[in-house]
Amino acid sequence: MISGGLVCALHVRTAGLGGAALGSDEEEIVYLAYVVIDVLTNQVIGQREYAVRPTRRPSEELQTGQPLDIVIQQFDEFVRSLQVDPYSPLFRLVTDGQPPLRQCLHPEACSKDINLPTYYSRFHDLRKEYVRAYTLRAVASPRAQAPPPPPPDHPTSLLDMLNYLGIAPYSGENFYAAEVQDMASIIQRIISDGFRLELPETIDLVLETGICSKDDEIDGNCIVRARGLPWQSSDQDIAKFFRGLNVAKGGVALCLSPQGRRNGEALVRFVSQEHRDMALKRHKHHIGPRYIEVYRASGEDFLSVAGGATCEAAAFLSRGAHVIVRMRGLPYDATPQQVLDFFSTGDDPVQVLDGLEGVLFVRRADGRATGDAFVLFSKEEDAPKALSRHRKLIGARYIELFRSTTAEVQQVLNRSLETRTSTASTPSAAPAPAEGILPVALVPQHVITSGTAKDCVRLRGLPYEAQVEHILTFLDEFAKNIVVQGVHMVYNAQGHPSGEAFIQMDSETSAYLCAQQKHHRYMTFGKKQRYIEVFQCSGDDMNLVLTGGVTGATSPKVVSPGPLTYYYPAMGPTLPPLVYWGYPTPPVSPAHYYHPPHHPQTMIPEVVSVGGGSPIPIPPPAACHEWPIYMVN
Repeated sequence: MISGGLVCALHVRTAGLGGAALGSDEEEIVYLAYVVIDVLTNQVIGQREYAVRPTRRPSEELQTGQPLDIVIQQFDEFVRSLQVDPYSPLFRLVTDGQPPLRQCLHPEACSKDINLPTYYSRFHDLRKEYVRAYTLRAVASPRAQAPPPPPPDHPTSLLDMLNYLGIAPYSGENFYAAEVQDMASIIQRIISDGFRLELPETIDLVLETGICSKDDEIDGNCIVRARGLPWQSSDQDIAKFFRGLNVAKGGVALCLSPQGRRNGEALVRFVSQEHRDMALKRHKHHIGPRYIEVYRASGEDFLSVAGGATCEAAAFLSRGAHVIVRMRGLPYDATPQQVLDFFSTGDDPVQVLDGLEGVLFVRRADGRATGDAFVLFSKEEDAPKALSRHRKLIGARYIELFRSTTAEVQQVLNRSLETRTSTASTPSAAPAPAEGILPVALVPQHVITSGTAKDCVRLRGLPYEAQVEHILTFLDEFAKNIVVQGVHMVYNAQGHPSGEAFIQMDSETSAYLCAQQKHHRYMTFGKKQRYIEVFQCSGDDMNLVLTGGVTGATSPKVVSPGPLTYYYPAMGPTLPPLVYWGYPTPPVSPAHYYHPPHHPQTMIPEVVSVGGGSPIPIPPPAACHEWPIYMVN
């Protein structure tokens, strides 16, 4: 609340769009204007205008201007010359709406590594102050007086406020100063009418960490999804991309691929819908040379990534660390003490928060180490020291280090919990098939196809992220020769992609030509290019690879593991589930269906018989008839 002191009207103009779209085109600031008003006397005591020289696209018209950092310094010196301390709580900036500071000045200063004075992080929104003041007047006016004008609508421009208040717009010769002069007139009218500026706004410059539970209620109107992020981006980098907007505590959740790697996406939760809407206007703004896509997302999306479900994660993250580092490539027999020694020896030693308790190893469902661990540090200053050990050795292995987040810890441990839950079931505990659905037995993979006819091709060296649609694009004109349900993505027993696939073609000739034309050709996947090995093979060759030359009872691989698991008592519980996606595949990773969040009975398979008999069809539900799943009975 300001009842005395000084307020300063600030007007920002960029080289691009203005009004509500100010700052949405990422153009640089080219003009700043200030008018300082003494609240007690309601008089203007100083004003300044500055032409700002852009650096990315210099303009001949603005060569007389100064760089932004010099302009900021010059205004600071001007305010001090008025015998005013700008860092005092009684000095506040006033802007026409949120964009001047949130969408223009703070993002540009951050991108240019300019440290703005702290008084640029607190301000008043003139439109909100105007609505509050005159709505209050309309409601609280005594009945004995003449009725006041009706409460004002939310203004879309300065002209709306001037018309409501009966103030003539500025008509002087200085066109560029017109808006800041109109702002000063409105501020002076608010003061003269007996109102005070009572709605201070703040801009958070530090991203606070926080823990999110899957049971939390999240406002879905405050979430965005950022896509196209550099893979090494941390939560701090994403907060800098949205500088000027207030991200909720623990509100940045980096998304991981099925392989546990960052996939270039993040979900960001803001403090209000207003900030979310401004974030959407940063669609296709840049981090370095990369443009970032920004879309709406839901609260369920955020909880699925950031929500924790384990006491282990909550206990680890509640230690008050400011920095989390993820270690990758650890020896499987590494100990917490080795991790402590890794950080505490050598140049720039750094201490792990709470010693051994500040190290958390990630383990598989059977208790084996994955080679990953999370480590806590107490201060932000510890981060560069810890990360400087990137690719240093523990034993004979070099260790990769990455800045991590609470959400990433939650995701990794949640997946570990899900895997343990799924593998904890036994044949006796397996759910019985629903009434009307035939039980599906687990059988070796070699019953999918067999024979010596070389009408198949084997693809090797595929990116782990590759899906069926990427294979079809790679095969190009040969894709039309694929038989129905003929694309088989090969996964290992843990459900991870093996980098291989088998394709059933309509003839040996088609398989031969495909192998001849596509062998050692490149598959483009994002910015990566991988050369792919393509071999002609038979159904028997395919089964030999899948089974490793052994019987189905010890088969080490599965073909596109799916969501349903039934155990056949006569065959024992050791076999992995055999499910392969029909062609075309659903446009999601099959790994997503290992532990489906919805009801598995909606994914009813068609059962294919063994031994040449006719298949026994089970009509799929109407909800998913276009995505048949085949299992072998």
